[in-house]
Amino acid sequence: MKRIETNLPGVCIIEPDVHGDDRGFFMESYNQRDFARLGIDCAFVQDNHSRSQRSVIRGLHYQLAHPQAKLVRVMLGKVYDVAVDVRRRSETFGRWAGVTLSAENKQMLFVPEGFAHGFCVISEFAEFAYKCSDFYAPVEERGIIWNDPELAIPWPLGDSAPILSPKDAEYGPLSAMDENDLPVCREGAGQ
Repeated sequence: MKRIETNLPGVCIIEPDVHGDDRGFFMESYNQRDFARLGIDCAFVQDNHSRSQRSVIRGLHYQLAHPQAKLVRVMLGKVYDVAVDVRRRSETFGRWAGVTLSAENKQMLFVPEGFAHGFCVISEFAEFAYKCSDFYAPVEERGIIWNDPELAIPWPLGDSAPILSPKDAEYGPLSAMDENDLPVCREGAGQ
């Protein structure tokens, strides 16, 4: 298993060891000891699985009082996955990292607490699975609009219009967020 750094401290790509032959493949998608060795030592308490069609954008979401670190991967299809630093007082506040995750490349993305997360489906369908370090708390959920002009994330939609949930379509840009709706960057936490 290998950790590949992104341009955001703490946000990293995990490349698992994949053992394949003419029967198919085997890989460990999670092993607590191996992840701790890579510097990821949070306790995951919830697994989620979604299926979405091409051009669906889910996000950009984060939770305030119950922040969630996430370990995300694609089990079917392909997505463009994005993490945005929304921690006020962070040196990388408002910066983002994007990576293509697919069933074929089997890479995972680790998104620490304090980062908004979202993805865009770029295959006909995608099944997306992720581990969370805290439980979903609807009252604590916050979000940023997918097409925030200051973030300028190049979502790979081509000529397609994004398919959004009503909630995701209502979010505003990061610059309009009330300071009290943003997590604080803790000292030593990827400032």
